[in-house]
Amino acid sequence: MSVVTKFRSAARLTGGGVLLWSLLGRLPNAMCPIGTLLLVTRNTDSVWRGSVVAGALAVGQAVGGPLVGRLADRRGQRTVGLVAAIVNTVAILALVAASGSGLPLGAQIAPAALIGLSAPLVGPLSRSRWVRLAGGDAELTSSMLSLDGIVDEISFTAGPALVGLLATLASPAAGLLTAAALVGVGATLFALHPTAPPGTGRGSRRRPAERLVSTPYVLLLAGMALLGACFGSVQVGVTATTDALGTPGAAGLIYGFMGFTSAFAGIATAALPARWELAARLRAGTVLLFATSVLLLFSGGGVAALAAAVGCLGVAVAPQMITMFGLVERTVPTARLGEAMAALVSAIILAQSAGTFLGGWAADHLAPDAPFRITVVAAAAALLLAAFTATDRRYPRRAAAPAGTAAAAGAVPPAGDAGSAAGAGPVPDAAPTSRTVPSRGADSAQRMEPTRTRREEDEEPMRPSRA
Repeated sequence: MSVVTKFRSAARLTGGGVLLWSLLGRLPNAMCPIGTLLLVTRNTDSVWRGSVVAGALAVGQAVGGPLVGRLADRRGQRTVGLVAAIVNTVAILALVAASGSGLPLGAQIAPAALIGLSAPLVGPLSRSRWVRLAGGDAELTSSMLSLDGIVDEISFTAGPALVGLLATLASPAAGLLTAAALVGVGATLFALHPTAPPGTGRGSRRRPAERLVSTPYVLLLAGMALLGACFGSVQVGVTATTDALGTPGAAGLIYGFMGFTSAFAGIATAALPARWELAARLRAGTVLLFATSVLLLFSGGGVAALAAAVGCLGVAVAPQMITMFGLVERTVPTARLGEAMAALVSAIILAQSAGTFLGGWAADHLAPDAPFRITVVAAAAALLLAAFTATDRRYPRRAAAPAGTAAAAGAVPPAGDAGSAAGAGPVPDAAPTSRTVPSRGADSAQRMEPTRTRREEDEEPMRPSRA
């Protein structure tokens, strides 16, 4: 199956509309951090104050992400996503008003933290939604995660660029006001789309088999954190190096180029055959990540060399993220996928902040390109982690179950900890079943969502996903 065919199948399953809402809804997540920094710095004439307020937003994202994801899994993406979109929109407008009015720093930190806490998590919930719709089909799951990775890279690249353009043409406030509008429209329509899965029910009891934390999942969190440290240190290294070369304006373009090459690599990832197991892809991806990070140490001679090295690093980014998001589906209960995906994003955010902090210290005290040494160390740690822990026995593929069975409904017990997974060995693939890919995303949720038997007397029956 060609890449184009895979992407067409994935797009037909979700519906083109929800992909657009997914893109628009996650743009504010990339716009608000840099928009907050620019807004507060301009209004207070202090980079430090801007950094403090932007830092409060990042902490809010890291803390609120898993909480919103957990609520979405239990109460349904539609309800939680809609409430989060409303609160997030109001919080963004409150920050713009507080900063524009010159209120004390604390009055600006509060709405910034609320922006992070109430982020609608369109990205993580998209991935959770696509995995559910794929119904255990390995190739379709890979194609959908690759397609989602491309959407993610577009938002990652376009978000900051849009804020910078609006700040130049109008004012920093224009960027955040646009972000508020995108949340209000994109995130709301994404939450209300018929593909939104219902929750597990308010009264459902969690069984021991449905625990979230396991050794394989913790290893994935560590891998995502190391990737986040690479992001943070590279961002500071590019900024410091271009400033030292006398071309500070090139920093944004170079960092955006990394997003472009990463999106291209995401497309190529979809062409990989399903028989190449995800654990092997993760090991190969970390080798590529380390090799390309070393190129950064020799890129300080000019802007062209720096752009080439950063672009090569971008090739390793999307495959890593797509692979680790794919492995999450094998390590956590299906009913808690949203929470698990959100926690991975939180790991990236926290580690990126740490990488930015360490990179800034290195650039100030050592050399402009010193942050790249942190990138290499983080990439080397990711390589060692994957080499010793990423195995098919630790991340066995779940058997694909026909629609309507308990397995397809998300009752498949998650992969256990490292010991149990290693002892059990890989789960053999189920015999392929014939399936028709629905032509409209609005219908796909009803067709793909299996019925669920009641497990406990106090557990609510599954509600239909269509409003």
